[in-house]
Amino acid sequence: MLARFARYGVNKGSPGTDSPVPVATVVQPTFLEGNHRALIAVVSMSHTAHIPSHRKPRRGGSRSALRAGVAGGFLSTIAVAGASGPAHAEPVTETIEMPVLTSADLSAHVAQAAAATQEIALDAELQAQEDAAALKASKEAKKAKAEADREAEAKKKAEEKARADAEAAEAAAAQERASRSTERTTLSTTASTASAPSSQTASAPASGSAGTVVAFLKAQLGDAYVMGASGPNAWDCSSLVQAAFRQVGIDLPRVSQDQSVAGTQVGTSNLQVGDILYWGAAGSAYHVGVYIGDGKYLDAANPSKGVVIQDLSGYPATGAVRVL
Repeated sequence: MLARFARYGVNKGSPGTDSPVPVATVVQPTFLEGNHRALIAVVSMSHTAHIPSHRKPRRGGSRSALRAGVAGGFLSTIAVAGASGPAHAEPVTETIEMPVLTSADLSAHVAQAAAATQEIALDAELQAQEDAAALKASKEAKKAKAEADREAEAKKKAEEKARADAEAAEAAAAQERASRSTERTTLSTTASTASAPSSQTASAPASGSAGTVVAFLKAQLGDAYVMGASGPNAWDCSSLVQAAFRQVGIDLPRVSQDQSVAGTQVGTSNLQVGDILYWGAAGSAYHVGVYIGDGKYLDAANPSKGVVIQDLSGYPATGAVRVL
């Protein structure tokens, strides 16, 4: 089927004359008997649709006119007419009146379309925001996981290093304890040899005993301070003094109060190596140590220091007793 548009109705006469014909609309194409071509056109009819056109029609072609007019509303028309065949063939037409479309209806449709378009745009924007947020969250999660992995690795290495350091320190401490045990054995042998031929009492030790006491005390440097401990690797102040003088055969009392009155009282300005220093009143002293010369003393100080050598000027003693 071939569709063409014409200015006005089908010309049933000769090609050179204009012949107006009734124009109608159909809802589907209508075929003319004996014709293989048809004309379909849709326009709005005007109020001058009844006036013939003065234009010269084309020769040998079908003509169909669609005219628009305003008569109580808009009327859409579709005209169908035969384009070729016998010269006197009658056109077949059918007219169906369409509903009136007002400006209010057009506005409503336009507003509805605009609202739908805006909703689609908002949905697209929301989806884009959600996609961006998901991408950002994924990147942050990957970054956090990488950071956690790095921290875990660093912690693992630190623990391994700390373990290795602790093992090394333990080995060094064990070696030092073994060395001290050897020194103590040697000191005990020397003291026994020196005191064996002597008939002196506890208050009159053999010659060179002060050096033996100091040597024993220095062998304990670095040991821990533990209240009530009596060696061999942990001491309190009075147990260390008691153990040192036992090396030369002097058996002192166990606590500092009794040690502060165990020998001859001497002034702190007339000290000799091996004198027992005490802090607090004689008979009620709360701490003891041993003078080692050059204004220094050695004692089991406290849990934070352990067995150390200190300057007497920094912590002057209350008094001293001499047992050597």
